[in-house]
Formats: sequence, structure tokens, C-alpha cells
Amino acid sequence: MSTRDLLAQTKAQESKAVPIALNLIIFTVWLWLYRSLFAYFAVIFSNEDFRTNQLVLIGVIILIATQVQRGKINFQLDAPPRLFPLGLSLAIGSSLLYLLVERFLDINTISASLFGIASYGLLGLWISPSRWRQGIPAVLLLIGTLPFGEHMQTFIGYPMRILTASLVRDGLSASGIASLGVDTILILENGVSQVDLPCSGVKSLWTGALFLIAATWIERRPVNWRWLFTGLVFTVLLFIANLLRVAILVLVGQVAGWHLAAQMLHVPLGVLGFIAACAAAVMLLRRTPPQPHDSASASPAPFAAPTWLPVALITAILLMALLYTARPQTGLAAPSQGWQFPAGLAAEPMPLRPDERQWLTRDGAQSADRYRFQWQDISGSMILISSDTWRAHHRPERCFEVYGLTLEESTPYLINPELPIRMVSLGDSQGRSLQSAAYWFQSASSTTNDYAKRMWADLPPNRERWVLVSILFDGTIEPSSTDVHDFYTALHQAVALDFNSAASSGPEE
Repeated sequence: MSTRDLLAQTKAQESKAVPIALNLIIFTVWLWLYRSLFAYFAVIFSNEDFRTNQLVLIGVIILIATQVQRGKINFQLDAPPRLFPLGLSLAIGSSLLYLLVERFLDINTISASLFGIASYGLLGLWISPSRWRQGIPAVLLLIGTLPFGEHMQTFIGYPMRILTASLVRDGLSASGIASLGVDTILILENGVSQVDLPCSGVKSLWTGALFLIAATWIERRPVNWRWLFTGLVFTVLLFIANLLRVAILVLVGQVAGWHLAAQMLHVPLGVLGFIAACAAAVMLLRRTPPQPHDSASASPAPFAAPTWLPVALITAILLMALLYTARPQTGLAAPSQGWQFPAGLAAEPMPLRPDERQWLTRDGAQSADRYRFQWQDISGSMILISSDTWRAHHRPERCFEVYGLTLEESTPYLINPELPIRMVSLGDSQGRSLQSAAYWFQSASSTTNDYAKRMWADLPPNRERWVLVSILFDGTIEPSSTDVHDFYTALHQAVALDFNSAASSGPEE
């Protein structure tokens, strides 16, 4: 090799070293900007509570790896970033929204979704625009593996359950069958049957969305207005399938009285309805012309790569990282409530652990009081958490599992028309029942066992104060016991008395 060739080779290597170094700096500061999400990802993709999401993630990764291998997408680390307006706008715009969400909402799923969108926008600076657009379903699938199902159950499931129950009631009434209450509670003999989370159809919407996105990518269909129409029709079909399922279950279980048959039909009806809706969605999807095969990965980049862009990116990302501010911790600012329990209820205060106080403070609880109680022959512990934000009122089932107990069953139960509660059965890893628990959410105007209803109560600008009443018994109890009913009623009245006292003393500060 001649000296000239050696110098040319050295110069070429040096010309590649600079873009590589700048790109590594860009990716490093980018990860630093989103550093607060890493602990959340570690929980989501390692905790057994999110096993479904983890299995979906594995399937999505396999699908993406297969499609990338077929598509031969080239991502060159030694190439400088290009000035791709759409990708750059997504990267910067989503990052700014992420800063606002972290500061004012602190909802991890939204923050993680913005991270996925922004990151894919950033990758668009190194990928050809046509390949980047074809890969949009891939990033949507990855974002879809986040626990949207549970959040959708809570936010969307509640109005969908109300709508489903109303339509079923009206349909039965039009058919000459006695109508049911729109409050979604159906009383069956000594128990309660409720149009609850599984009957909202939201889980099928989440699963169906993932199916439609995956089918779109596999079939190489474009994401356009026709695709949105297909998605809308698919959503309507899923809702109709769930509506028919609930109607059949009510007819079989409530009207005909065949409760065992209703339980046996619950899952098969849901599966058949979902499969039928998916088949119809695929037929509609295939009516859309597929995206043409191209060689965009080998074609010249249509956008310029200005020398100032890497430095500008690093500066902008660093500035956003320095502006990052987490939502302030303002909880547990109020003193202990000083609950006035009835004479028959002996309650001894139990201090909260430091980690429990930190958790409640972060999530905005106004006060939290835990007691060891004794009511006749019934004993256990209870915690009353006051807050005007739903964030401080997490699902107690999760809290029970922290103590090493496994959730066996969680069912609604009606103590009286004003006191619906949720009964929880807890056991060990061998499935043996060890303890019973119960909880409800109570405000000055209403009481509910529905976590979604509690969250929707925060929509008005003047939010009410609510109290989460969570009880863990020392052993198993019989829900229909008169002593247990009297205990629930007495505790419910004690909380109501506190609301009445606060109202008589004037508005809260």
C-alpha cells in the first residue's frame, strides 16, 4: 500500500470517528434525559404482576427481529444525523411533553409512551424516511406492551360499563323483561353480580389494538385514513361483541337463573366474539392496497446532514435534561384525623413505616391513619387514607400482596344499598386461604367499591375529599355474618360522621 493510500485510509477512518463520537454523545445525553423511567421499566418487565405485558413484549421483539431481517433496515452509527423535520419534531416535541407530564402528572405509562415516540423520532435522523414510516407500527407495538390495559380498564372501562349496562337494560326492557339498575349492580340471591372490569370489554380493546397494529405491519398496509376507518370499525365490532356477551350472561344467569351455565359461558363467549371481530378487521385491512416494496435503504438520503445539527441536538437535549423537575411531594400535610369510632370498636393506632409514609407523601395523601382493631370476636388492622386525589388511593389488592399474600379472589359485595364493598380473599403460594380483607371508597356524598368511579370523581374542578377504608382481618371471615355486617356499618358511619363534622366546621383549607 502506498503512502497516499495509507493517508487516504487514515483520513477516512478519522472522518468516521467524529460522527461516531458525536452520535454516542447524543444517545448518552438522550438516555440521561429519560433516566427517571429506568426504574419503572425494571418493574414492568421483571415483576410477575405484569407477566402478560412481558409475554407480549417477547412476541413483539420476535416479530420486529423477523421483520427487520426481511426489510434489511440499515442504521449506520458512523453516519451523521440528517435534518428530517418530522422525526426531529417528534423527538423534541415529545420530550417537552415528557417534561410537563413528569412535573405535573407523574404518570409513568404516559411518560414511557412519550419516551418511545420521541426515541423513534430521534432514530428517524439516521433512517431513510420511507423505512422510518414503514416502521411506525413497530414502535406502536413496543409502546403497546406497556400496561395500558389496566389504565384503560380504569379510565375507559367505567363509562363503557355504564353504557353496556344501560344498553342491556334498555334491550331487556324493550323485550318485556324486567329492567336492571343502571348503577351496574345486579343482586343475585345472597351475593352480588356486577358488570365489572372484565365485562367492560376494555381488555379486548387493548389486545385488539395490538393485533391490528401487528397485522398492519405484517400485511405491509399503510397507516392512513382508511386504516383509521378500519380501526374504528374494529372498535365498534369489539364493543358489540362484548355487549352481546354481557346480554347473554345476564339472560342466562339473572333471568333464567342458570348461574353455573353463565360462569361456564363467560370466557368462551368473549373468545368467540374477539376472534370474529379480528377476522372482520383482517378482511377490511386487506382491502387497503399494500405499501410498495422499495429500495429506500440503498437510495441517497433526501435530507441534508448539516455539520451544526449534532451539536445543536446535544445542546437541546442537555438543556431539557437540566430543566427536568419531578412532581413535588406534598402529601401527608394534614394532622391525624382523630377518628371518632363507636364504643364497641376498640382501635389502637399503628405507626406507618418510613417507606409507607414516603409512598403516601409522593402520591398526595392528606392523612393516613392505621389502627389495630377489635370488634366483638373480629380482629385485624385497618388503614384510612384521606385525599382529594385518586393517586393516593391505589388498589388495596396490590398492597396486600406486598405482605407476601397472594390474591385468590376479589369480588363486589353489597352490605346495604348505601354500602357496596369489595371482598378480597388472600392466601399463600399453595392456594390455601389465610386471610380475608375488604375495602371501599367513601366521600361525603357517596360510597363505592369501584376504583374507576373513584378516579372519575376527580374530573370536576372542585374535587371532593375521599377516604379509602381498607381492612385486613386476622383470619378468614364469613361475608354474610351479622357481626361482620355490623362492623362494616359502624365503620362506615364513623367515616360519614367525620365528613359531617368537617362540613359543619366550614370549608376545608
